[in-house]
Amino acid sequence: MAVIALDLGGTKLAAALFNENGDALFKATRSLNKKKGTEVGKLISQEANEMLNKAEKMNESVSAIGICVPGIAHAKTGKVWAPNIPGWDDYPLLEELNQSIHDKKIKIKIDSDRACYILGETWKGNARGCRDAIFLSVGTGIGAGILISNEVLRGSNDIAGAIGWMALDKPFNKKYIPCGDFEYNASGEGILKVVKEMLSNANYSKSILKQLGPDELSTKAVFDGYESGDELSMKVIANAIEYWGMAVANLVSLFNPEKIIFGGGVFGPALKFLDLIYDEAKKWAQPISIRQVKLQGSSLGNDAGLYGAGLLALKK
Repeated sequence: MAVIALDLGGTKLAAALFNENGDALFKATRSLNKKKGTEVGKLISQEANEMLNKAEKMNESVSAIGICVPGIAHAKTGKVWAPNIPGWDDYPLLEELNQSIHDKKIKIKIDSDRACYILGETWKGNARGCRDAIFLSVGTGIGAGILISNEVLRGSNDIAGAIGWMALDKPFNKKYIPCGDFEYNASGEGILKVVKEMLSNANYSKSILKQLGPDELSTKAVFDGYESGDELSMKVIANAIEYWGMAVANLVSLFNPEKIIFGGGVFGPALKFLDLIYDEAKKWAQPISIRQVKLQGSSLGNDAGLYGAGLLALKK
């Protein structure tokens, strides 16, 4: 028996055929090529059917399909909100797939990327054996997949884990409305926002970041600047470390997890700061639970969502 996993990102669709042991029997990746709305839905349906055909050729029987989406998956309606996919404000993905998949015995399960990340890590990553763990995803945005007593925390309307809106500073500033205080300061995109704000300060006129054009300014440039001792880069990264540490402290104090797994495009290069993040978290967190938690990077990298979608399908 096998399952199909599909992981939709902002620019690509990854697919895999897994057996019950979590072995990837086949993998494929497709570029979205700036597709939007129903075009993306049709691409997912097409890829699901191609994976079914591949499974048939391999003499594998498929029992379920799991799908990881970059946003909110509403369990009651099967609809998806995905801000990076134009036209996916309330997209009827489950209905479309049910119409496209001819074998009605095949079960279909859709969940958010943050839920799939923590599921993937508990199945085949660094959270294996954990009943209480958190995946902190820091990329363009920030989100958290939260596992409590071996169940993913989803909330009353499937929006739990949107921690980019975690309030970690005061007073309130209107610039936090679109993405939240935490995300504004410590996501990949947020780090660049902070850089641009600080570049207007004459004190940083000699920063190497000042010499970069708009297309050259990136989080990599900021991390490289940190390594070379650039004052502005070091201040921006220090600010992000404080935010990551405060967020860890809040998560530890609220949920008492065994592990917090860091992933996403920023972790990556920011994994070297885990000790500093832990030191910052210790200042703020519940003193017993912070000593019990372990901070680690993801061992699955870009495949965390794909493995999570596979486990979704197996559970279905």
